[in-house]
Amino acid sequence: MWLGLGLMVGAARLPWLWQRAIGRGVGWLALHLAGTRRRAAEVNIALCFPGESAEWRARLLRDSFDALGIGLFEFARAWWGSIEPVQRDLRFEGLEHLRALQAEGRGVLLVSGHFMTLEICGRLMCGEVPLAGMYRRHRDPVMEWAVKRGRLRYATAMFGNGDIRGAVRHLKRGGFLWYAPDQDMRGKDTVFAPFFGMPASTITATHQLARLTGCAVVPFFHRREGGRYVLRVAPPLADFPSEDVVADTAKVNAAIEAMVREAPAQYLWIHRRFKRQPQGRSDYYDCERAPSP
Repeated sequence: MWLGLGLMVGAARLPWLWQRAIGRGVGWLALHLAGTRRRAAEVNIALCFPGESAEWRARLLRDSFDALGIGLFEFARAWWGSIEPVQRDLRFEGLEHLRALQAEGRGVLLVSGHFMTLEICGRLMCGEVPLAGMYRRHRDPVMEWAVKRGRLRYATAMFGNGDIRGAVRHLKRGGFLWYAPDQDMRGKDTVFAPFFGMPASTITATHQLARLTGCAVVPFFHRREGGRYVLRVAPPLADFPSEDVVADTAKVNAAIEAMVREAPAQYLWIHRRFKRQPQGRSDYYDCERAPSP
């Protein structure tokens, strides 16, 4: 693990053009070597885009692994490198929404998805507003140290997934918090809500944090266009939270789905998003089963 971190620190210092070129090569290797994860990505793409042709889906699969490889270098640069090269051609949209909420002193939960650009764009956003983050704690102590050390270079605080009290205090004080609720998480605080028309087991923390703190829930879009980044902040979700946790969770999933449709190749398709279904564990990701809606 320490050797891997050393390589990551070295990779963070490569020129940006080199990182993108090498990243595509890493993505190509992963596409051909990571059989199980490739299978998960194939199934997810087929389930989410059943109306597209096989050729379109195959191209998206290849592009997503390119983005995966480049994303590894984006993570390295965000944690250990300089972001000056990527700040030269940067576009922000919708920052006025955050400025208005900041002036009110209201807490803000910036909701995004697991995109390969999340780390570098999170650091870029920290240049505009003081932003904390939530993350899943790692069992490996070296990885836990690396994640916190890397992110605390630019984030104001990091709250583990079990530190709900800390996150609530931060939001009640008018803090900004980044959160991505788009993975299949085991636990009692989940509901099934639509994602690309499929039932997806989704954590309800967005609804709960908004209910406990009165914070605004703001969708945060981010994508890479060639060598430039576009960060877009949407208006706060209206009438959120409501009394209906399932409806609120569906609203959050719809916002993340809109983000994916803007930059489908940059989404983390290798996660088994639909492994649990209302009737029990699905067989979508079994090798014997062809991907279908």
